[in-house]
Amino acid sequence: MSLRNRHFYIDLVFYHRILKCFVLIDLKIKQVEHNDIGQMNLYLNYFKSEENVEDDNEPIGIILSAEKDEVLVEYATSGISNKIFVSKYQLYLPDKKELQNKVKAILDKEG
Repeated sequence: MSLRNRHFYIDLVFYHRILKCFVLIDLKIKQVEHNDIGQMNLYLNYFKSEENVEDDNEPIGIILSAEKDEVLVEYATSGISNKIFVSKYQLYLPDKKELQNKVKAILDKEG
């Protein structure tokens, strides 16, 4: 996206047909910082204003980072009306036994 000859790049942009909205994903290889959340807010406002059409819902922003400081994220996202989610990603999947135990626990809870 470009604003007054300044170029900004979001890592991934999808359109969710069922939710009828853009989903913007920003990948961070380090800990998420407050300016990353502000940057996502900029992207969401741009898409809401410039890319959405009449029947679209507001876009959703997802920031995936290597580390996440819960307190920083809470204060940085407080008061923002846009839907911004911040989550920590894992570089490797858990081993097979751990995944089986988690699935079993979920099934037992629902049953």
